Amino acid sequence: MNANNIMTYSLFVIINVVLLSGLVSCNETEEILTVARTPAEYEKQEALWFIWNPYDHKQGKSNSEVVSQLLKITLESQKVVLAVADSLVYKDALNYLSPDVRTHDHLHFAFIPSIQFWARDMGPVFVMLEDGQLGVTDFEFNLWGYADSSDPDNLVEEAFDRKAAEYLGLPTVKSNIISEGGNREINSQGVLITVEKVEAERNPTLTLTELEEEYSRVLGIQKTIWLKEGLKEDEHTFLGPLETNEGFRAYTTVTTNGHIDEFARFVNDSTILLAQVDSLQLASNDPIAIENHRRLEENHEILKKATDINGNQFKIIRIPMPDSVFVDMGPGDEVYDYIKTLDYQSGIEFPAGQTIKVVAAASYLNFIIANKVVLGQKYCRGDCPDRIKKQDLKAEQILQHAFPNRKIYMMDALPINLGGGGIHCITIHQPAI
Repeated sequence: MNANNIMTYSLFVIINVVLLSGLVSCNETEEILTVARTPAEYEKQEALWFIWNPYDHKQGKSNSEVVSQLLKITLESQKVVLAVADSLVYKDALNYLSPDVRTHDHLHFAFIPSIQFWARDMGPVFVMLEDGQLGVTDFEFNLWGYADSSDPDNLVEEAFDRKAAEYLGLPTVKSNIISEGGNREINSQGVLITVEKVEAERNPTLTLTELEEEYSRVLGIQKTIWLKEGLKEDEHTFLGPLETNEGFRAYTTVTTNGHIDEFARFVNDSTILLAQVDSLQLASNDPIAIENHRRLEENHEILKKATDINGNQFKIIRIPMPDSVFVDMGPGDEVYDYIKTLDYQSGIEFPAGQTIKVVAAASYLNFIIANKVVLGQKYCRGDCPDRIKKQDLKAEQILQHAFPNRKIYMMDALPINLGGGGIHCITIHQPAI
């Protein structure tokens, strides 16, 4: 949150921390709930959830414009729940959205306190209970490793899933581990793909076996596939800027340290899309591309040996990695004003007051699956090079092949990417019962 927003939200945060501190167990039933499974994103959905956030990661790059486009497309085929933090945010959404969107029969508003809009990570994790009813698994949260769990902002965000469950009248299943939805890919058979580096970093006192046992208990997971590391440009910002082949250093943008939904996704029970660095990217001697290639191919080897719950190997389809996207940021940009406050483990001193380069969280894998459409990201804007056009087209064609019964929409989501994630990260799917 930039300096212009701090005063606006300070009282809001303080009030909600007090209120939410007493709500930790308000919606958890005393009976022991048994989770049967977690429905896959490609199964039938009751609704798609978004959170409205009126602030931008970079001045002139509108998050609201991207979200409004997503809403307009999704509302044509299914229900959407748009969470708003308070009456001021609600009014902002109404003022920004076009009349056909804000009055659509499929649009429902939910008043739930929040500061950010990354619904995939802090939103409700919908699970099917043993009795056939829907429930919500409540994981712990620590702002992706950027704050202590007692941080005032974190207390507001960590309670979002419980408040969403309360809004829907659903029981909650409590877990004491930290885990974000962007680092979990689950098929309908209960196979989980996740990134070891992220889950272990969030839960340093637990073994992988202990984590697997908890996934089984609170998500109904039957089998866990551990991939090693995520993308280089998704590393924690406080680790320090990345070297580039163009002679400058680029900061990551409050990123997650390697979420799975940036590079590998289930599209059905037997098929996985996996990002791939191409030969031209490697030939450019781009150190980011070179490291991504090493990590992705290591993960590819793991996936090639992995099997489903019946012992069958998965079909793996490779999809391009977009070229690195670098953008200037300076004072007044929300991300800049936050990352200048970080303590950098590399020992570098942030050049406060000076313009810096950041690397966007660009990915063709961070797409949204809805009932009748798939919404993807593209990177050609304006008079872009033919290479970028071809990358976008190839990614679109692969998505259409993977989802033959859904319409593919590709959109410019750079404003979202400049906050450390993509359009998949700002949604959470509510399965149909």
